[in-house]
Amino acid sequence: MASTSSSGQISVVNPKFCTAYPVDMTIKQKFSVLSKTKYAVTGVNGDILFQVTGNFFGLHVRRYLLDPAGNTILTLQQSSMSMHSRWEVFRGDSTDYKNLLFSVKRSNIFQIKREYDVFMATNPEENDCCDFKFCKKEIYAGNSKNIVIAQMHNQIGFISNKYSVTVYPNVDCVFIIALVVIFQEIQSRTRRHHNNGGM
Repeated sequence: MASTSSSGQISVVNPKFCTAYPVDMTIKQKFSVLSKTKYAVTGVNGDILFQVTGNFFGLHVRRYLLDPAGNTILTLQQSSMSMHSRWEVFRGDSTDYKNLLFSVKRSNIFQIKREYDVFMATNPEENDCCDFKFCKKEIYAGNSKNIVIAQMHNQIGFISNKYSVTVYPNVDCVFIIALVVIFQEIQSRTRRHHNNGGM
């Protein structure tokens, strides 16, 4: 569950991923079919902070967010039974629902703008009041668009697979990485669908 300390710290995965200052990162998607690495997360000096690997086969698309030592922090899984481009995020390398942290889905299946709602596992009703919101290139705390907690900056390249991201102070940066990766996965699948003649 997300926790907010008296100092305003927003911790979803672990408080150790929150810092008292803004964190700038680059999240780059990789397309090599020979490598399990799907994304590399680097700091301002180009050092590898985290990696995201993925499965080649299986009923579900899964991505694994790893720390520099190769330990799995989160498992991101696409739901095959949802019209809302739904993803679920679990702690560690298990997809047992006792380890579910949060889920992400389109705000509206007929939406024109790119807007996604984030629901913590402690909010199973998933009513109209989401816990976080991802709209265009900004991530907000709560259901409104008043409190920005992270921001994606300009893409690098024509059809870019690389984003620079600023995580605001006292916000869980691993949580933000997971949201950006899910956003990129949804966008990549949407582009492939259109390129293949889908509606």
